[in-house]
Amino acid sequence: MNTKQENITAISSGTCPFAEQTFPFPRDDRWPMDPPAEYAQMRAQEPISKVKLWDGSDAWIVTRMEEFRELMTSPHFSADPNTAGFPFISPSRAAQSRSYQTFITMDPPDHGTFRRMLTKEFMVKRMQAMRPQVQAALNRLLDDMECDGAPADFIEKVALPLPSLVISIMLGVPYEDHSVLQEWSKDRQNLSLAPEALTEAARNMEAYISKLLHEKELDPGDGEDLLSRMAIDWVNPGKLSHQDAVQMGVLLYLAGHETTANLIGLGLVSLLQHPEQKEALMANPLLARGAAEEMLRFHSITHMNSNRVATQDVEIGGHLIRKGEGVLALLHAANHDPEVFTSPDAFDIHRETKDQAHVAFSFGIHQCLGQPLARLELHVVFETIFRRFPTLQLAVPFEELDFKRNVFVFGLNSLPVIW
Repeated sequence: MNTKQENITAISSGTCPFAEQTFPFPRDDRWPMDPPAEYAQMRAQEPISKVKLWDGSDAWIVTRMEEFRELMTSPHFSADPNTAGFPFISPSRAAQSRSYQTFITMDPPDHGTFRRMLTKEFMVKRMQAMRPQVQAALNRLLDDMECDGAPADFIEKVALPLPSLVISIMLGVPYEDHSVLQEWSKDRQNLSLAPEALTEAARNMEAYISKLLHEKELDPGDGEDLLSRMAIDWVNPGKLSHQDAVQMGVLLYLAGHETTANLIGLGLVSLLQHPEQKEALMANPLLARGAAEEMLRFHSITHMNSNRVATQDVEIGGHLIRKGEGVLALLHAANHDPEVFTSPDAFDIHRETKDQAHVAFSFGIHQCLGQPLARLELHVVFETIFRRFPTLQLAVPFEELDFKRNVFVFGLNSLPVIW
């Protein structure tokens, strides 16, 4: 039995009871890309369990795919953080969740009304039309990285600027402002940051988008970017308030670069840790699509993004969840459910389609609207990177990589590479 399996077995035997721990559970430093071992124990013994949160309150934990999907499609749970009993995983996350109100934190019918305003913007056909722009942006970043020479920080040179550049183009945000926007975005994802500091970052980002949107309301031009189209189609005709449009813009910028940037870095590390899969991808770039799905499933970087609160007494998986009780539906745990995925803790870009039914973008009416954009960027990166840099490898041992800790979106702070 390897050390990792011994750790899981010890937890399962009761020598390390999760019920006495405060959620969220820390990742094991030895296997930082894997889910906390407690998830496997919960899934095997009690797929719906109660844990303690930072403020002493209780919350239910859902760790199995079946119950995850049941919960996400139930009309008896609210995604609104202002609903009594809504569970927060830290004081800063409470501040973050309350720092803006947009469709992802709304319940029907408001949720559907606002979401439909954006649906056409993220249709697969529209996203695929952006492929030449994404490819050109990536090529420029790789050219610059090559010109600057090795070693290079892949996060700084490629993984972070690419999604930031793409979402800036989509929204009509001047790319020269990306550094300050990224800093505010980083602060808003930090679970350990003081609530006051997080709120300040939220206000700064909101003020920035508000000023930019005001300019586009006065002169939207031909609507070549999303904020301009929002001004033309919704704000100026009085169908949407300026403030609601600002909150949408903030959400789209946050979601449009932070998640994909982290996944690009983690995906690269996973391939470098599995050289046989890297070689297969180099030989057949069409495998990039399956590789992207496996990266999404395996890493599930927005691993605590499906918090809910019951709006009435309801039974899920044989457990009665009472009105006002909070639930944490763990998509990372669901995406490692052995009843759904063969060898779920193994990274495998060759998984068959039926074994790719992950919930990395959540499930139900609140699943991520921007998933076609995220997939496009992942496809372009991993169809290209090893063609340009076939000898790309880590510049430091894996054990020395700087993984993010205590954050809402998991990833790497830096990724030194050589070629």
